[in-house]
Amino acid sequence: MDPVESVAPVAPARSSDAWQRARRVLEEARVDPGRLARVRPLSGGTYNAVEELLLTDGSRYVLKVAPAPTAPALRYESRLLLSEAEFYRGAAEAGVPAPHVVDVGEEAAVGHMLMTACPGETWDDSPTEVEQADLRAELGRQVARLHRVTGPGFGYPSGALGPLAPDWCTAFTAMTDAILADARRYRAWLPRPADEVARTLRIAFPALDEVTTACLVHFDLWPGNILVDRPAAGEEPRIGGLIDGERMFWGDPLADFVSLALLGDIEKDEAFLAGYREAGGRAEFDAPARLRLALYRAYLYLIMLTETVPRAVDAGQEQWVQERVAPELVAALDEIEDSAC
Repeated sequence: MDPVESVAPVAPARSSDAWQRARRVLEEARVDPGRLARVRPLSGGTYNAVEELLLTDGSRYVLKVAPAPTAPALRYESRLLLSEAEFYRGAAEAGVPAPHVVDVGEEAAVGHMLMTACPGETWDDSPTEVEQADLRAELGRQVARLHRVTGPGFGYPSGALGPLAPDWCTAFTAMTDAILADARRYRAWLPRPADEVARTLRIAFPALDEVTTACLVHFDLWPGNILVDRPAAGEEPRIGGLIDGERMFWGDPLADFVSLALLGDIEKDEAFLAGYREAGGRAEFDAPARLRLALYRAYLYLIMLTETVPRAVDAGQEQWVQERVAPELVAALDEIEDSAC
C-alpha cells in the first residue's frame, strides 16, 4: 500500500543514473528530454521506485520504475504496472481524477510507467469535520463512477495469475490460492495455518456466484492513495486524484469497501455511502454481501501480512501488522465460519 505520487518533499536528486533514465523515458514518450529540469525521488513506495520529473515549463510527471525481475515479490505483483495503467485508463473512462498514462515500458518487462502528476497532497487530518464529510461524499460519487467501468473477464489484467476468468469465483479462488502459496513460500507469519485459512475461505465461495459483472476495482483506496487538493486559501478542498492503482482487478465492486474502511467498517461511513448511492452505486449489506466482504477483508489482510517478508519491513512495521492486521484477519475468518453454523 504505497502513497507515492504526492508526499512530503525530499531533497532534489540528480544522480547520473536517475537523470539519464528520466531523459531516456521522456524521449521514448516523445517528450523533449532537454526540458528536464529536476528529478526528485518520492518516498512512501515499498515496491516500485518513484520519481517526480519537473520540466522547465513547470509541468510535472511521475515515473514509476519496477524492481528487477529477480527481486522478491508476491505472485500477483508480476507485471504490476500493467494493472496500474489499466486502472488509470478506466478512471479516465469514468471521468474520475487520476494520473494520465503517458508511456508504459516494453510489455515483456514492463519496466517503467510515465504518468502525469495530480494536484494535492495525500489525505490527512487537516480538513475540518465538515470538509471531511464533504470529501467522503465526493469520494463515494467517484467510486460509484469507477464501478460502472467493466472489463472483459475477472481477475488481474496483468495476467500475473493467468488469463482473465469467465466467472468471479474462479478468479477469486486463484487470487486466494496465490497469496496463500506466497505465505507458505516466504514462511510468512499468519495467525492461523495457511491450510486452515484456505479451508475457511472456501466455506464462503458459493456467495461469489452472485457477482456476474466484472467491474473496475482499485482495492487500495486508503487515505494515502487519495490526493486532496485545496486550490487556494479559503476554497473548499476537493479530491485531486486517486493514485496507486497497482492492485487493481476486475471483480466485485464490494471489494473496494475494504480499503475504503481499512481495519474498520464501511457501514459506519455514512457520508461515503450517501455519495456512492447518490451516484448510482449499489451498497446493500445483506447476509451474502457481508459474507463476500469478509472474504475480501481476509484477502487484503493476507496480502498485508505476507508482503512483510519480501518487503523486508523493519521490526516496528512487522509488529504493527501482527498487532493490528492479524486480529482483523481472524475476525473475518470467524465471520465466515459462523455463517456455516
